[in-house]
Amino acid sequence: MEDITVLLDKIPIRYNLASHIMLLGIVQGLFLVLVIFLRTKRNSAIRLFGWALLVQCLVFIDIYLCYTGLMKKVLFLNDSTEVFVLLIAPTLYFFLHSLLKREPFTLKKHWYHFVLPVAYGLSQINYSLSPIEVKLNAYIGAYHRNLGFVDVPNSVNYSYHIIKDQFRWILLFGFAFYLILSARLVVSTWRTKEMSAKNIKVDKYTFSRNTVFFFLALLLFIFLIFINYDDDRGDHYIGIFGTMTIFATSFFILSESRFFEKTWIADKYETLSSNSLEFGAVEDFLNQGAYYCHQDISLKDLAENLNTNTNTVSKLINSKTGMNFNDFINQKRIQLAKIRLLNEEFAHYTVEAIGHTVGFRSKSAFYNAFKKHVGSSPSSFMKQNKG
Repeated sequence: MEDITVLLDKIPIRYNLASHIMLLGIVQGLFLVLVIFLRTKRNSAIRLFGWALLVQCLVFIDIYLCYTGLMKKVLFLNDSTEVFVLLIAPTLYFFLHSLLKREPFTLKKHWYHFVLPVAYGLSQINYSLSPIEVKLNAYIGAYHRNLGFVDVPNSVNYSYHIIKDQFRWILLFGFAFYLILSARLVVSTWRTKEMSAKNIKVDKYTFSRNTVFFFLALLLFIFLIFINYDDDRGDHYIGIFGTMTIFATSFFILSESRFFEKTWIADKYETLSSNSLEFGAVEDFLNQGAYYCHQDISLKDLAENLNTNTNTVSKLINSKTGMNFNDFINQKRIQLAKIRLLNEEFAHYTVEAIGHTVGFRSKSAFYNAFKKHVGSSPSSFMKQNKG
């Protein structure tokens, strides 16, 4: 048996291409987590994706420390992330469920998903409280068996090994279970037509489908590593695989960024000759069934119905009319209101009621818009024209 200090000195510190790739992935992943947490709301589905990414980064940090040998500097952390490993699959599932079903995740409602990780964590309390010699031997046994072991106090209770020795199979079971749940979720969402333009965009479905593919690939990858390695020496391959997915996620987020949209960097009055959407299409849609009279109409809603983005519609309206979206809609409403104010069929309507029929929510909003576009109040307009 070796003295602790002597054995620690024998553990080599290893820096190579694999360790550098893992470190870059960890830094990139933590940076993405920070951006997601700062930019999303508390109940957002993307916030759950941030938690899933954070859990993965914590696991990769453990793998990095073990692979490089730096774990000898923080031996008390050895095997401390096993609970987080069991949380990778559930957190990814939470994200998909919230994204596709548009239901917020709450601990009170979904507590049962944490039963396995919590139960495993409780079963390993004895290991967590074990002396440093036990954790050193556990690390040596996984990565450097040729170095020998240190003496362990006789009072150590090894009963936690009953569960710990089955960790790999528990992990594979958890991944397989949540992979099935995730696949069923994506398929059922697609079959029930919940991917329509008014519900959820196609790109969300594509992203969800790709996440399930990643889920499957990671499960198969972990299984292959477990089959070929009877210890933790192959875990760095899992870390490298995870790093690649982090960089792929970063590429996806950056490619979807508003920074790369021409409409973001272009001048407000730049021509729209290169855009396929024509102003006539906007007019036709608004005039069809007097759509502009809907009180809940919005620029976002109009853009979705025209299968384009809000910047395109806003610029098109501005370039053709010189007005913003709200003024453009109000002008159309006022034109219709002028007709109805003078129409005998609406003689039994009050002025406020006519304002409601053309889309205004309140009397004050109707009066202000009318005065802005006509130059007088509705009452004055009626007196002048009826007389």
